[in-house]
Amino acid sequence: MPKLVMVSAQAEDCISEFIQSLSENEDLNQKTLREYTSDLRNFAHWFEETWSIHREGTMFFHPSEIITPIIVQYREYLQKIRCLKPATVNRRLNTLKRYFYWAACQGLVSIDYSKPIKLIPEKKTSPRQMTDKEEAALMVTAEKHGTVRDRTLLLMMLHTGLRSMEVCNLTVKDVTIGKRSGHITVRAGKRNKQREVPLNSTVRTALEPYLASLPHGCEYLFPSEKTGGRLNERALRHIVEKYSRLAGLNGLSAHDLRHRFGYVMSEKTPLHRLSQIMGHDSLNTTMVYVRATRADLQSEVEKIAWQ
Repeated sequence: MPKLVMVSAQAEDCISEFIQSLSENEDLNQKTLREYTSDLRNFAHWFEETWSIHREGTMFFHPSEIITPIIVQYREYLQKIRCLKPATVNRRLNTLKRYFYWAACQGLVSIDYSKPIKLIPEKKTSPRQMTDKEEAALMVTAEKHGTVRDRTLLLMMLHTGLRSMEVCNLTVKDVTIGKRSGHITVRAGKRNKQREVPLNSTVRTALEPYLASLPHGCEYLFPSEKTGGRLNERALRHIVEKYSRLAGLNGLSAHDLRHRFGYVMSEKTPLHRLSQIMGHDSLNTTMVYVRATRADLQSEVEKIAWQ
């Protein structure tokens, strides 16, 4: 369990008011709200603990007490004392930026002092690129040791590129299969955006008998074998890890199946179409699948070698 961060009652009230406002006015999932709460508690705890030392008496967090240099010091604390990864530091800074922008809109502060704060440059690395042999080994193992549900689930992920949450949320009614085409409707994608993802013949062929095997009245496409209800993301990750381990594929994650789809599709699909299929907000996100590896670049220059 994560360590509980203690803050003053005043700080807790400030944070709760912000989270309540987001819950009422924005369509955010509970995980995002929990992350905002945790990030703000960490900042408030650091502020109250640090600045009480420098001043006489106890300091309580309130947005009106925060100015730009304080946030800069917090950024340095996260980097140099906590030694957090740039992505984690930036997430926490973005939470602060969102909070103080809200505070300014609410009239709690006259100036948004978080606005000038710069994020830490992050080194972009390409996601793991699953090979043809690894994909074949995974599916052969699932065919040998897995259930029909698990085999169909893995196939769906490899051929649609859905996120884990999106797979778990799929219902039987979200599937449309015709004679020569088909699609699934993702109703709860990232940031609750809805989109349609086409199904190729491989997935359609697997889905038809699978759908027929589901119990009458089954709501979810891939129900939990224990409860019959929604399969949660943790259980899905366990399924992928189980067959990966049996196939001897160490370190393979559920998200790597989405990346596999992205890499394979990027070789033959225009990026703007792939971005639409995968539900990316920006083409920059899709570009990660066309960044060449060191081996790719070496292969290219070898083509003009004299020997």
